[in-house]
Amino acid sequence: MTARPFRAPAEFPVHLDRAMGAPLPVQLAAALREVIDSGALRPGEEVPATRRLAGRLGVARGVAVSAYEQLIAEGYLRAERGRGTVVNPDLAPGSAAEGGAPAGEGGSRAGAAPRAAAGGDPPDPAGLGAADPASRPPLAPGAPITDAAERPAWRAAWRSAAARADRRPPAPGDPRLRAELAEHLRLVRGTARPARDVLVTAGTREGLGLLLTALGTTRGNDLVVGVEDPGYPSLRGVAARHGARIVSLPVDADGLRTDRLPSGVLDLVIVTPSHQYPVGGSLPLPRRRELLDWARRTGVVVVEDDYDSELRHVGSPLPALAALDDPVSGSVVTLGTFSSTVTPALAAGFLLAPEQLRALLEPVRRDLGSPVSAVVQLALAEYLASGELRRTIARVRRRHAARRDLISERFAGVAGARVRPMSGGLHAVIELGGPPGAAREREAQAVARAAAPAPGLPNGLGVAALGAYWQHHRPGRTAGLVLGMGGPDGEEFGAAIERLRAILAEGE
Repeated sequence: MTARPFRAPAEFPVHLDRAMGAPLPVQLAAALREVIDSGALRPGEEVPATRRLAGRLGVARGVAVSAYEQLIAEGYLRAERGRGTVVNPDLAPGSAAEGGAPAGEGGSRAGAAPRAAAGGDPPDPAGLGAADPASRPPLAPGAPITDAAERPAWRAAWRSAAARADRRPPAPGDPRLRAELAEHLRLVRGTARPARDVLVTAGTREGLGLLLTALGTTRGNDLVVGVEDPGYPSLRGVAARHGARIVSLPVDADGLRTDRLPSGVLDLVIVTPSHQYPVGGSLPLPRRRELLDWARRTGVVVVEDDYDSELRHVGSPLPALAALDDPVSGSVVTLGTFSSTVTPALAAGFLLAPEQLRALLEPVRRDLGSPVSAVVQLALAEYLASGELRRTIARVRRRHAARRDLISERFAGVAGARVRPMSGGLHAVIELGGPPGAAREREAQAVARAAAPAPGLPNGLGVAALGAYWQHHRPGRTAGLVLGMGGPDGEEFGAAIERLRAILAEGE
């Protein structure tokens, strides 16, 4: 009998609003009912322990206990000896669950940030990219912590895949990998969608290119694409290379300004709702719904760049835009990558599309063929089925939380420098205060000094100027530094932080 692989309780998205009149336990119970009814949690699956869920949501444990007790009384949950609390196994699956991903071939199913390779090189405005990871500066944005490839589960997955590498996967992707991806997204991002809605890509940039090509055949080649400003330069470049006209869209501390979206102008908009790049805001639920309503009215396709949503280390993640969208006639295409959670060298990712948009994508994929080799797809399917990816994500979250605390602590006393609040992701932003002109000058000087070699730091630090992420360099823009948190462990990372602190302190 095949042993059942370990699977941690699903990290379903929950949003609690303290400003609402309803008590928090009532809100939590209602949110859990919705998750179960939608099929994002299935009969028999474990839910997080009350202490863990309360810690994630930032509420007292009694809130979670009260919500669980209510749902147990209603028959939604069941407390089982030795397993904790699970979704009642006797519940009939809802219609959303029935369309879920089928089991992978011959095994159980189990559960993407700056990125690299064909999946989208990390933002590297300062030209600090390096093919050899050992020569990459320690604070360069886009260097994830990816020791997954050094662990036994990843090696085992590759050995298994190599034995079957003569198989040629269908153009949309290996069926088992698509099923594992659909299950992973259901458990981590709350999207109860069938495996057929998932296409395997060579990463975020390739997935966007596929979508632009498909839209170009139906809407004409003169596409107009809206991008966040400031935003991720690489995806902006992909759209431009496909001949699209780029329109800048303003953002604030919470992400995209949905109250300032134009009508009758755009064909597609690229957003980073989980963790705006580079400012770091998480798009609030009301704005997410406003964005989806606007997309439905205008016919605009919304590209959800989900580059580091899994690496949130404070609070509970908001649902993916795709989880709020209509699975048939919806507007949201989600792009994901394995660069941040497995290795940037993999050059593999995925695309999640509603049925009507998927119907446009599949013929293009069949014509162009799959850019991801069979062995890579088979290895990823095996790795996802083992449950190791979710354990890796949990480890990376803890390590990034520790680095976030270190950065906040070390720059707390530096005059004219403010670390923006960080709830997740693989980078931090240090804003520089003062008159705009002086702040921009300080930004340029800090980046230049940080690029110079120093004792123990032969490749410099690699921090990038915040101004490099703006499409239009506005005179009053915020000045600052963007630094990655995924570089080397231990002493070198600590030494790099101390070096940057000294640079900023000297430039006060």
